[in-house]
Amino acid sequence: MKWTNEFDFLKGPRARWKELIFSIEVLFQYIKGFRNLHFIGPCITIFGSARFDADHSYYQTTEKLAGELSKLGFAIMTGGGPGIMEAANKGASQAGGVSLGCNIELPFEQQANPYLDKFVTIRYFSVRKELLRKYSSGFVVMPGGLGTLDEFFEVITLIQTGKINHFPVVVMGLEYHEKLMAYFESLVKEETVGPNDFDYILFTDDIHLAIEHIQTKSEKRVPSRENPNQPLWILGEKRIYKKR
Repeated sequence: MKWTNEFDFLKGPRARWKELIFSIEVLFQYIKGFRNLHFIGPCITIFGSARFDADHSYYQTTEKLAGELSKLGFAIMTGGGPGIMEAANKGASQAGGVSLGCNIELPFEQQANPYLDKFVTIRYFSVRKELLRKYSSGFVVMPGGLGTLDEFFEVITLIQTGKINHFPVVVMGLEYHEKLMAYFESLVKEETVGPNDFDYILFTDDIHLAIEHIQTKSEKRVPSRENPNQPLWILGEKRIYKKR
């Protein structure tokens, strides 16, 4: 059973040879991601629940936001699945932009949505999350569950600790995230975070404010993403161009 390996790993110490094999598998998962996503250009990663269908307002907002970001030249990357992920990829695709997915293998199968120009399926959550951050110039958090919050909190922790800089984060849905905003305010009040630790985070319902925030805050980040390498056909690499 393919899930036994990761399940056993998280139980604790194992034989040295098992840990070595697992480490090699993780390395190859990273290489798989690098080879597939290395030439995507400036990218915005959008996260949110897989459980909102096309009739939901959150789905429709995501689709519109992704389309507008695509028109500015950003590729749109998601977890590659349904719901908010599908909405973001759909918006990018219909706007003529590059639509990408970094899917995850789960015990219950998560099918890639039909709006992807390119996607890669990763076995381990830790690898997947690093890839979604590595190639992004900004991060949009739509309403979602534990997975969305996990991604969000990892990103803002990296910002707070100085591991990444000039990384704009937009959280869409003021009513949905009302208690989360209050919690952040309490952290500042209790001085467990600094007063400026949330400067790169914008909570809003306004798509235009979201786009302005991403454009302004990502200006210093995008130049560092200039890629000096050329694709190597022997590695199966190629650039992903905008369709329009």
